[in-house]
Amino acid sequence: MPTTEHARDQRSLVISESLLLLTAAIWGFAFVFQRTAMDHIGPFTFNALRFAIGALVMLGIVTVRDARARARVDAVTDSSLAADGVRVVERERWSRRTLLWGLAAGVLIFGGATLQQVGLVYTTAGKAGFITGLYIVFVPLLGTFWRQRPGHGVWFGALLAVVGLFLLSVTEQFTIGLGDTLVLIGALFWAGHVIYAAWVTQRMSVSRLACIQFATCSLLSFAVALALEEFDTADIWKAGISILYGGFVSVGIAYTLQLVGQRGTPPAHAAIIMGQEAVFAAIGGWMFLSEFLSTRALVGCALMLGGAIIAQLGARGRR
Repeated sequence: MPTTEHARDQRSLVISESLLLLTAAIWGFAFVFQRTAMDHIGPFTFNALRFAIGALVMLGIVTVRDARARARVDAVTDSSLAADGVRVVERERWSRRTLLWGLAAGVLIFGGATLQQVGLVYTTAGKAGFITGLYIVFVPLLGTFWRQRPGHGVWFGALLAVVGLFLLSVTEQFTIGLGDTLVLIGALFWAGHVIYAAWVTQRMSVSRLACIQFATCSLLSFAVALALEEFDTADIWKAGISILYGGFVSVGIAYTLQLVGQRGTPPAHAAIIMGQEAVFAAIGGWMFLSEFLSTRALVGCALMLGGAIIAQLGARGRR
C-alpha cells in the first residue's frame, strides 16, 4: 500500500497538474479575445494594457501577503526574533536579486507575447494556438544547452511536429505566412520562459515574480506602443472585454496558476499539459470566430499535437 508521504505527493502532483490544465484552457480561449482586440487597437497597446492589469492584480496580492507577514512578525513576543523576521521580509521585498530575476522573466514574456500578438494580426486564432504549442517540443530541445541529451522519442516527436507545421502553415508554393512565422519564433520565447520559471520559482516568491514580470512586459509594450501606435480612448473602450479577459483572467490568474503549478511539476511534464492550449484555441476559434481548418490543416494539427506529446513522454522516460 502507498505510504502517507507518497499519497501526499500524489495529491500534490494532481493539484499542480489540474492548475496547469486550467491554465491551458484559459490561455487557449484567450486567443479569441486577442484576435478580436486587434479589430480596435494595436498589438502593443493591447499587451501594455492587459499586462498592466495583471501586474496590478499581483501587486494587490503581494501587498496583502506582506501585511500578513508583518502581522505574524508583530505577534512574536521575542524582540530579537521579531527583528529577524522584519529583516527577512524587507530583504525579500527589496532584494536586487529578486528584481533582476523578475525582469529577466518579463523580457521573455515580452518577446513571446509581442511576437504572438503581432502574428495574430496576420493569422487565425486556431493556427496561432497550435504553432504556439510547439514550445512543448522546444523545451526538451533547449535542454541540450544545459547538457540534457534528448532521447529518440524527443527527436521523433520533433520530426512529427515539423511535418505537422508544414501541413498547417506552408502553402503549395512553399511559403509560410508572416503571422505563422512570428508566432513560431514567439514559441521559442515561451519555451525559454517555461524552463526559466521552473528554475526561478524555486528561489523566490511566485507572487513577486509574477508582479515584476508583468510590470516589465507592460512597460516595454507601452514604450513601443507610444512610438508606433496611436491611443484612442473610444477604441480602447470597444476592446474593453478583450482587455479585461486578457489582463485579469489570462495574465493575472493564468500566469499565476502556471507559476504555482510548475512548483510541483517537472518542466517537460508541465509543458505537455499547458500545450493543450492549442486544442482550446482551435475550439474557441471555431465556436466564437467561425474559423474552420482544411483537412490538410487538421492533419497538420494532429501531427503537431501528437509530436509534442511524444516528445514530452520521451523526455520524461529518459529521466
